Amino acid sequence: MAVIIDSVERGSAAERAGVKAGETLLQINAHPIRDVLDYRFYMTVRRLELSLDSPGGGRRLVRIRKGEYEDLGLVFGTYLMDKQRFCKNKCVFCFIDQLPGGLRESLYFKDDDSRMSFLFGNYITLTNLEQRDVDRILEMHISPVNISVHTTNPDLRVRMMANPRAGQVLSLIPRLTGAGIRVNAQLVLCPGLNDGAELERSLGDLCALAPALQSLAVVPVGLTKHREGLPTLQLFTAREAARVIDTVDRFGDQALARHGQRICHAADELYLAAGRELPPASFYEDFAQLENGVGLLALLADEFRQALEDTPPHTVDRSVTIATGRAPCTHIRALSEAAMSRFPGLSVQVTPIDNDFFGHTITVAGLVTGGDLIAQLRGKTLGDALLLPAAMLRHEGDLFLDDVPVWKVERELRISTHPIENDGYILLKNMLGE
Repeated sequence: MAVIIDSVERGSAAERAGVKAGETLLQINAHPIRDVLDYRFYMTVRRLELSLDSPGGGRRLVRIRKGEYEDLGLVFGTYLMDKQRFCKNKCVFCFIDQLPGGLRESLYFKDDDSRMSFLFGNYITLTNLEQRDVDRILEMHISPVNISVHTTNPDLRVRMMANPRAGQVLSLIPRLTGAGIRVNAQLVLCPGLNDGAELERSLGDLCALAPALQSLAVVPVGLTKHREGLPTLQLFTAREAARVIDTVDRFGDQALARHGQRICHAADELYLAAGRELPPASFYEDFAQLENGVGLLALLADEFRQALEDTPPHTVDRSVTIATGRAPCTHIRALSEAAMSRFPGLSVQVTPIDNDFFGHTITVAGLVTGGDLIAQLRGKTLGDALLLPAAMLRHEGDLFLDDVPVWKVERELRISTHPIENDGYILLKNMLGE
Protein backbone atom coordinates (compact mmCIF):
# COMPACT_ATOMS: atom_id res chain seq x y z
CA MET A 1 0.00 0.00 0.00
CA ALA A 2 1.47 3.37 -1.08
CA VAL A 3 1.54 6.33 1.32
CA ILE A 4 1.01 10.01 0.48
CA ILE A 5 3.68 12.39 1.80
CA ASP A 6 2.00 15.14 3.81
CA SER A 7 5.03 17.41 4.11
CA VAL A 8 8.83 17.38 3.96
CA GLU A 9 10.91 18.76 6.82
CA ARG A 10 13.19 21.68 5.99
CA GLY A 11 16.86 20.82 5.72
CA SER A 12 16.15 17.08 5.72
CA ALA A 13 17.76 14.53 3.42
CA ALA A 14 14.47 14.18 1.55
CA GLU A 15 14.18 17.94 0.93
CA ARG A 16 17.77 18.12 -0.32
CA ALA A 17 16.95 15.34 -2.78
CA GLY A 18 13.91 17.21 -4.07
CA VAL A 19 11.10 15.09 -2.61
CA LYS A 20 7.84 17.08 -2.61
CA ALA A 21 4.72 17.10 -0.43
CA GLY A 22 1.80 15.43 -2.18
CA GLU A 23 3.95 12.76 -3.80
CA THR A 24 3.23 9.14 -3.00
CA LEU A 25 5.97 6.97 -1.50
CA LEU A 26 5.78 3.58 -3.18
CA GLN A 27 9.04 1.82 -2.34
CA ILE A 28 12.38 2.23 -0.59
CA ASN A 29 15.18 0.20 -2.21
CA ALA A 30 12.52 -1.85 -4.05
CA HIS A 31 10.70 -2.71 -0.80
CA PRO A 32 6.99 -1.75 -0.81
CA ILE A 33 6.08 0.77 1.93
CA ARG A 34 2.67 0.33 3.53
CA ASP A 35 3.11 1.76 7.03
CA VAL A 36 5.47 3.18 9.64
CA LEU A 37 7.26 -0.11 10.33
CA ASP A 38 8.27 -0.57 6.68
CA TYR A 39 9.30 3.06 6.47
CA ARG A 40 11.44 3.07 9.60
CA PHE A 41 13.03 -0.31 8.89
CA TYR A 42 14.04 0.29 5.29
CA MET A 43 15.17 3.93 5.63
CA THR A 44 18.02 3.22 8.07
CA VAL A 45 20.71 2.49 5.45
CA ARG A 46 22.98 5.21 4.03
CA ARG A 47 22.04 4.86 0.36
CA LEU A 48 18.37 4.92 -0.58
CA GLU A 49 16.40 4.77 -3.77
CA LEU A 50 12.86 6.08 -3.36
CA SER A 51 10.15 5.18 -5.82
CA LEU A 52 7.66 8.07 -5.94
CA ASP A 53 4.41 8.76 -7.72
CA SER A 54 3.75 12.45 -8.48
CA PRO A 55 0.26 14.00 -8.08
CA GLY A 56 0.10 14.83 -11.79
CA GLY A 57 1.01 11.29 -12.76
CA GLY A 58 4.34 9.76 -13.56
CA ARG A 59 6.64 7.64 -11.50
CA ARG A 60 10.19 8.70 -10.65
CA LEU A 61 13.19 7.45 -8.72
CA VAL A 62 15.06 9.61 -6.22
CA ARG A 63 18.47 8.61 -4.89
CA ILE A 64 19.48 9.80 -1.42
CA ARG A 65 22.66 9.57 0.62
CA LYS A 66 22.35 10.23 4.34
CA GLY A 67 23.72 9.23 7.71
CA GLU A 68 22.85 5.79 9.01
CA TYR A 69 19.62 6.01 11.08
CA GLU A 70 19.25 9.69 10.06
CA ASP A 71 15.57 10.39 9.52
CA LEU A 72 14.56 11.03 5.93
CA GLY A 73 12.36 13.93 6.97
CA LEU A 74 9.09 12.76 5.46
CA VAL A 75 5.88 13.57 7.33
CA PHE A 76 2.69 11.60 6.78
CA GLY A 77 -0.96 12.24 7.57
CA THR A 78 -0.98 9.82 10.53
CA TYR A 79 1.80 8.46 12.70
CA LEU A 80 1.18 4.86 11.60
CA MET A 81 0.79 5.95 7.94
CA ASP A 82 -2.26 3.69 8.06
CA LYS A 83 -5.42 3.18 10.10
CA GLN A 84 -4.97 1.78 13.59
CA ARG A 85 -6.24 -1.79 13.84
CA PHE A 86 -9.03 -2.49 16.29
CA CYS A 87 -9.63 -5.56 18.43
CA LYS A 88 -11.88 -8.24 16.92
CA ASN A 89 -12.36 -10.12 20.20
CA LYS A 90 -15.23 -9.96 22.67
CA CYS A 91 -13.37 -10.88 25.85
CA VAL A 92 -15.57 -11.70 28.84
CA PHE A 93 -13.46 -9.38 31.03
CA CYS A 94 -12.95 -6.49 28.57
CA PHE A 95 -12.78 -3.26 30.55
CA ILE A 96 -13.88 -1.11 27.62
CA ASP A 97 -17.16 -3.03 27.45
CA GLN A 98 -17.70 -2.00 31.09
CA LEU A 99 -17.45 1.74 30.44
CA PRO A 100 -20.56 3.87 30.83
CA GLY A 101 -21.88 5.82 27.86
CA GLY A 102 -21.17 9.47 27.19
CA LEU A 103 -17.37 9.43 27.45
CA ARG A 104 -15.01 10.76 24.76
CA GLU A 105 -14.92 8.56 21.69
CA SER A 106 -11.24 7.61 22.00
CA LEU A 107 -11.91 5.70 25.24
CA TYR A 108 -14.12 3.20 23.41
CA PHE A 109 -11.50 2.27 20.80
CA LYS A 110 -10.17 -1.26 21.34
CA ASP A 111 -6.59 -1.34 20.13
CA ASP A 112 -5.07 -4.62 18.95
CA ASP A 113 -2.31 -3.42 16.63
CA SER A 114 1.03 -5.21 16.46
CA ARG A 115 2.73 -1.99 15.33
CA MET A 116 1.58 -0.22 18.50
CA SER A 117 3.01 -3.13 20.49
CA PHE A 118 6.45 -2.57 19.04
CA LEU A 119 6.37 1.23 19.03
CA PHE A 120 4.59 1.97 22.32
CA GLY A 121 4.49 -1.28 24.30
CA ASN A 122 0.76 -1.96 23.78
CA TYR A 123 -0.44 -5.53 24.31
CA ILE A 124 -1.93 -7.52 21.43
CA THR A 125 -3.87 -10.80 21.28
CA LEU A 126 -2.46 -12.01 17.90
CA THR A 127 -5.99 -12.75 16.64
CA ASN A 128 -5.98 -10.16 13.86
CA LEU A 129 -2.46 -10.85 12.56
CA GLU A 130 -2.27 -11.85 8.92
CA GLN A 131 0.48 -14.11 7.59
CA ARG A 132 2.31 -11.12 6.11
CA ASP A 133 2.31 -9.49 9.56
CA VAL A 134 3.93 -12.56 11.10
CA ASP A 135 6.44 -12.78 8.26
CA ARG A 136 7.38 -9.13 8.75
CA ILE A 137 7.90 -9.53 12.50
CA LEU A 138 10.27 -12.42 11.78
CA GLU A 139 12.04 -10.69 8.87
CA MET A 140 12.56 -7.42 10.74
CA HIS A 141 13.16 -9.22 14.03
CA ILE A 142 10.68 -6.88 15.73
CA SER A 143 11.26 -7.33 19.44
CA PRO A 144 9.85 -7.37 22.01
CA VAL A 145 6.26 -8.28 21.22
CA ASN A 146 3.77 -7.81 24.08
CA ILE A 147 1.04 -10.45 24.09
CA SER A 148 -2.21 -10.74 26.03
CA VAL A 149 -2.30 -14.51 26.43
CA HIS A 150 -4.78 -15.05 29.31
CA THR A 151 -4.63 -18.84 28.90
CA THR A 152 -2.65 -21.38 26.87
CA ASN A 153 -5.64 -23.71 26.67
CA PRO A 154 -6.86 -23.17 23.06
CA ASP A 155 -10.50 -24.07 23.75
CA LEU A 156 -10.66 -21.92 26.87
CA ARG A 157 -9.04 -18.99 25.06
CA VAL A 158 -11.69 -19.19 22.34
CA ARG A 159 -14.41 -19.13 25.01
CA MET A 160 -12.88 -16.28 26.97
CA MET A 161 -12.20 -14.12 23.90
CA ALA A 162 -15.24 -15.13 21.80
CA ASN A 163 -13.04 -15.43 18.73
CA PRO A 164 -12.55 -18.73 16.84
CA ARG A 165 -8.97 -17.71 15.95
CA ALA A 166 -7.98 -17.18 19.59
CA GLY A 167 -6.90 -20.79 20.08
CA GLN A 168 -5.03 -21.44 16.86
CA VAL A 169 -2.87 -18.29 17.07
CA LEU A 170 -1.35 -19.55 20.32
CA SER A 171 1.05 -21.51 18.08
CA LEU A 172 2.57 -18.18 17.02
CA ILE A 173 4.07 -17.61 20.48
CA PRO A 174 6.61 -20.49 20.38
CA ARG A 175 7.25 -19.60 16.74
CA LEU A 176 8.21 -16.08 17.74
CA THR A 177 10.33 -17.09 20.72
CA GLY A 178 11.97 -19.83 18.67
CA ALA A 179 13.09 -17.16 16.19
CA GLY A 180 14.67 -15.16 19.01
CA ILE A 181 11.84 -12.64 19.32
CA ARG A 182 11.54 -11.54 22.95
CA VAL A 183 8.02 -11.70 24.38
CA ASN A 184 6.31 -10.02 27.33
CA ALA A 185 3.06 -11.74 28.28
CA GLN A 186 0.09 -11.01 30.50
CA LEU A 187 -2.65 -13.17 31.96
CA VAL A 188 -5.84 -11.43 33.10
CA LEU A 189 -7.28 -13.89 35.62
CA CYS A 190 -10.99 -14.46 36.18
CA PRO A 191 -11.95 -16.64 39.19
CA GLY A 192 -13.35 -19.97 38.08
CA LEU A 193 -12.23 -19.54 34.47
CA ASN A 194 -8.46 -19.38 33.97
CA ASP A 195 -7.13 -19.65 37.51
CA GLY A 196 -6.37 -22.85 39.46
CA ALA A 197 -5.30 -25.74 37.22
CA GLU A 198 -5.61 -23.55 34.12
CA LEU A 199 -3.21 -21.03 35.62
CA GLU A 200 -0.75 -23.83 36.35
CA ARG A 201 -0.99 -24.95 32.73
CA SER A 202 -0.49 -21.44 31.35
CA LEU A 203 2.48 -20.68 33.59
CA GLY A 204 4.09 -24.00 32.74
CA ASP A 205 3.61 -23.56 28.98
CA LEU A 206 4.85 -19.97 28.95
CA CYS A 207 7.79 -20.37 31.33
CA ALA A 208 9.02 -23.21 29.11
CA LEU A 209 9.66 -20.53 26.47
CA ALA A 210 12.13 -18.64 28.67
CA PRO A 211 14.47 -16.84 28.32
CA ALA A 212 12.89 -15.52 25.10
CA LEU A 213 9.77 -15.12 27.22
CA GLN A 214 11.32 -12.35 29.30
CA SER A 215 8.42 -11.36 31.55
CA LEU A 216 4.94 -12.51 32.51
CA ALA A 217 2.38 -10.52 34.51
CA VAL A 218 -0.58 -12.13 36.27
CA VAL A 219 -3.31 -9.52 36.77
CA PRO A 220 -6.74 -9.88 38.43
CA VAL A 221 -9.87 -8.99 36.49
CA GLY A 222 -11.33 -5.54 37.11
CA LEU A 223 -15.12 -5.25 37.29
CA THR A 224 -17.10 -2.02 37.13
CA LYS A 225 -20.78 -1.50 37.97
CA HIS A 226 -21.54 -1.07 34.26
CA ARG A 227 -21.75 -4.74 33.24
CA GLU A 228 -25.30 -4.92 31.96
CA GLY A 229 -25.66 -7.75 29.45
CA LEU A 230 -22.14 -9.05 30.05
CA PRO A 231 -21.08 -12.47 31.40
CA THR A 232 -21.25 -12.91 35.17
CA LEU A 233 -17.80 -12.65 36.75
CA GLN A 234 -16.55 -12.40 40.32
CA LEU A 235 -13.65 -10.68 42.00
CA PHE A 236 -10.95 -12.65 43.82
CA THR A 237 -11.45 -13.23 47.51
CA ALA A 238 -8.48 -12.78 49.82
CA ARG A 239 -7.94 -16.55 49.98
CA GLU A 240 -8.16 -16.96 46.20
CA ALA A 241 -5.76 -14.07 45.62
CA ALA A 242 -3.28 -15.65 48.06
CA ARG A 243 -3.47 -18.96 46.16
CA VAL A 244 -2.72 -17.16 42.90
CA ILE A 245 0.31 -15.43 44.44
CA ASP A 246 1.61 -18.75 45.80
CA THR A 247 1.26 -20.38 42.37
CA VAL A 248 2.96 -17.53 40.53
CA ASP A 249 5.78 -17.41 43.09
CA ARG A 250 6.38 -21.14 42.77
CA PHE A 251 6.87 -20.84 39.02
CA GLY A 252 8.93 -17.71 39.60
CA ASP A 253 11.22 -19.63 41.96
CA GLN A 254 11.69 -22.32 39.32
CA ALA A 255 12.48 -19.76 36.62
CA LEU A 256 14.96 -18.04 38.94
CA ALA A 257 16.78 -21.33 39.54
CA ARG A 258 16.87 -22.19 35.82
CA HIS A 259 17.40 -18.83 34.16
CA GLY A 260 18.59 -16.45 36.86
CA GLN A 261 15.37 -14.40 36.62
CA ARG A 262 11.93 -14.83 38.15
CA ILE A 263 10.19 -13.91 34.86
CA CYS A 264 6.62 -14.21 36.24
CA HIS A 265 5.13 -11.89 38.86
CA ALA A 266 1.73 -11.24 40.38
CA ALA A 267 0.33 -7.72 40.10
CA ASP A 268 0.24 -5.44 43.15
CA GLU A 269 -3.57 -5.69 43.16
CA LEU A 270 -3.38 -9.38 44.06
CA TYR A 271 -1.18 -8.64 47.09
CA LEU A 272 -3.57 -5.91 48.20
CA ALA A 273 -6.58 -8.21 47.72
CA ALA A 274 -4.87 -10.97 49.70
CA GLY A 275 -3.83 -8.58 52.47
CA ARG A 276 -0.21 -9.61 52.01
CA GLU A 277 2.91 -7.53 52.42
CA LEU A 278 4.39 -6.45 49.10
CA PRO A 279 7.79 -7.90 48.16
CA PRO A 280 10.84 -5.59 48.20
CA ALA A 281 11.91 -3.74 45.06
CA SER A 282 14.69 -6.27 44.38
CA PHE A 283 12.04 -8.98 43.90
CA TYR A 284 10.90 -7.30 40.67
CA GLU A 285 14.33 -7.31 39.02
CA ASP A 286 14.16 -4.82 36.10
CA PHE A 287 10.46 -3.91 36.60
CA ALA A 288 9.51 -5.16 33.14
CA GLN A 289 5.75 -5.08 33.82
CA LEU A 290 5.12 -1.72 35.50
CA GLU A 291 2.37 -0.91 32.98
CA ASN A 292 0.47 -3.91 34.35
CA GLY A 293 0.79 -2.71 37.93
CA VAL A 294 3.57 -5.17 38.80
CA GLY A 295 5.95 -3.67 41.35
CA LEU A 296 4.62 -0.11 41.11
CA LEU A 297 4.24 0.33 44.85
CA ALA A 298 7.53 -1.38 45.66
CA LEU A 299 9.41 0.86 43.22
CA LEU A 300 7.73 3.99 44.58
CA ALA A 301 8.56 3.04 48.18
CA ASP A 302 12.17 2.21 47.32
CA GLU A 303 12.71 5.50 45.49
CA PHE A 304 10.96 7.43 48.25
CA ARG A 305 13.23 5.94 50.91
CA GLN A 306 16.27 6.89 48.82
CA ALA A 307 14.89 10.40 48.39
CA LEU A 308 14.48 10.73 52.16
CA GLU A 309 18.07 9.65 52.71
CA ASP A 310 19.33 12.10 50.07
CA THR A 311 17.41 15.07 51.50
CA PRO A 312 18.81 16.60 54.72
CA PRO A 313 16.14 16.95 57.43
CA HIS A 314 14.82 20.47 57.93
CA THR A 315 11.76 22.29 59.19
CA VAL A 316 8.94 22.74 56.67
CA ASP A 317 5.87 24.95 56.95
CA ARG A 318 3.64 23.09 54.53
CA SER A 319 0.41 21.09 54.45
CA VAL A 320 -0.67 18.94 51.50
CA THR A 321 -3.35 16.38 50.69
CA ILE A 322 -2.74 13.27 48.60
CA ALA A 323 -5.89 11.88 46.99
CA THR A 324 -5.62 8.35 45.62
CA GLY A 325 -7.56 5.13 45.13
CA ARG A 326 -8.57 3.15 48.18
CA ALA A 327 -6.29 0.18 47.43
CA PRO A 328 -2.87 1.91 47.71
CA CYS A 329 -3.87 4.22 50.58
CA THR A 330 -2.16 2.29 53.38
CA HIS A 331 1.14 2.26 51.48
CA ILE A 332 0.99 5.95 50.61
CA ARG A 333 0.23 6.76 54.27
CA ALA A 334 3.35 4.88 55.35
CA LEU A 335 5.48 7.00 53.01
CA SER A 336 3.79 10.18 54.24
CA GLU A 337 4.42 9.31 57.88
CA ALA A 338 8.09 8.69 57.13
CA ALA A 339 8.31 12.12 55.51
CA MET A 340 6.55 13.87 58.39
CA SER A 341 8.91 12.22 60.87
CA ARG A 342 11.94 13.53 58.98
CA PHE A 343 10.64 17.03 58.24
CA PRO A 344 9.11 18.83 61.24
CA GLY A 345 6.20 21.08 60.28
CA LEU A 346 5.21 18.99 57.27
CA SER A 347 1.61 17.77 57.29
CA VAL A 348 0.49 15.19 54.72
CA GLN A 349 -3.10 14.00 54.66
CA VAL A 350 -3.80 10.91 52.54
CA THR A 351 -7.44 10.67 51.46
CA PRO A 352 -8.91 7.60 49.73
CA ILE A 353 -11.41 8.33 46.96
CA ASP A 354 -14.26 5.86 46.56
CA ASN A 355 -14.96 5.18 42.90
CA ASP A 356 -18.61 6.16 42.53
CA PHE A 357 -18.14 6.55 38.76
CA PHE A 358 -17.07 2.97 38.00
CA GLY A 359 -18.25 1.33 41.22
CA HIS A 360 -16.64 0.63 44.57
CA THR A 361 -15.08 -2.61 43.32
CA ILE A 362 -12.62 -0.39 41.42
CA THR A 363 -10.04 0.71 43.97
CA VAL A 364 -6.92 1.55 41.94
CA ALA A 365 -5.66 5.13 41.70
CA GLY A 366 -5.53 5.27 37.91
CA LEU A 367 -9.31 5.02 37.52
CA VAL A 368 -10.29 7.78 39.95
CA THR A 369 -12.30 10.46 38.11
CA GLY A 370 -12.38 14.22 38.38
CA GLY A 371 -16.04 14.20 39.34
CA ASP A 372 -15.42 11.88 42.28
CA LEU A 373 -12.51 14.05 43.43
CA ILE A 374 -14.68 17.15 43.42
CA ALA A 375 -17.66 15.48 45.12
CA GLN A 376 -15.63 13.86 47.90
CA LEU A 377 -13.10 16.65 48.59
CA ARG A 378 -15.34 19.71 48.29
CA GLY A 379 -15.49 21.64 51.56
CA LYS A 380 -12.56 19.81 53.14
CA THR A 381 -9.41 21.48 54.39
CA LEU A 382 -6.81 20.36 51.87
CA GLY A 383 -3.83 22.54 52.79
CA ASP A 384 -1.45 24.22 50.37
CA ALA A 385 -1.68 21.75 47.48
CA LEU A 386 -3.52 18.67 46.26
CA LEU A 387 -1.26 15.87 44.99
CA LEU A 388 -2.70 13.29 42.58
CA PRO A 389 -1.23 10.25 40.81
CA ALA A 390 -0.61 11.26 37.19
CA ALA A 391 -2.12 7.92 36.16
CA MET A 392 -5.57 9.46 36.77
CA LEU A 393 -5.07 11.65 33.70
CA ARG A 394 -4.77 10.93 30.02
CA HIS A 395 -1.34 11.13 28.37
CA GLU A 396 -1.63 14.87 27.73
CA GLY A 397 -2.15 15.41 31.48
CA ASP A 398 -5.24 17.58 31.13
CA LEU A 399 -8.32 15.34 31.43
CA PHE A 400 -9.63 12.69 33.81
CA LEU A 401 -11.49 9.65 32.46
CA ASP A 402 -14.85 11.37 32.91
CA ASP A 403 -13.65 14.30 30.74
CA VAL A 404 -13.37 16.62 33.74
CA PRO A 405 -10.35 18.91 33.13
CA VAL A 406 -7.71 19.51 35.80
CA TRP A 407 -8.51 23.22 35.87
CA LYS A 408 -12.09 22.45 36.90
CA VAL A 409 -10.91 20.36 39.86
CA GLU A 410 -8.65 23.23 40.89
CA ARG A 411 -11.47 25.77 40.51
CA GLU A 412 -14.07 23.71 42.38
CA LEU A 413 -11.73 22.77 45.24
CA ARG A 414 -9.92 26.13 45.25
CA ILE A 415 -6.50 24.56 45.45
CA SER A 416 -3.41 24.10 43.30
CA THR A 417 -3.35 20.55 41.91
CA HIS A 418 -0.16 18.64 41.08
CA PRO A 419 -0.24 15.34 39.12
CA ILE A 420 2.67 13.18 40.33
CA GLU A 421 4.35 10.44 38.31
CA ASN A 422 5.14 7.13 40.03
CA ASP A 423 8.50 8.47 41.20
CA GLY A 424 9.57 8.65 44.83
CA TYR A 425 11.84 11.66 44.36
CA ILE A 426 9.13 13.68 42.61
CA LEU A 427 6.60 12.72 45.27
CA LEU A 428 8.87 13.93 48.11
CA LYS A 429 9.70 17.18 46.30
CA ASN A 430 5.99 17.94 45.89
CA MET A 431 5.31 17.12 49.52
CA LEU A 432 8.01 19.59 50.51
CA GLY A 433 6.95 22.18 47.94
CA GLU A 434 10.38 22.29 46.33
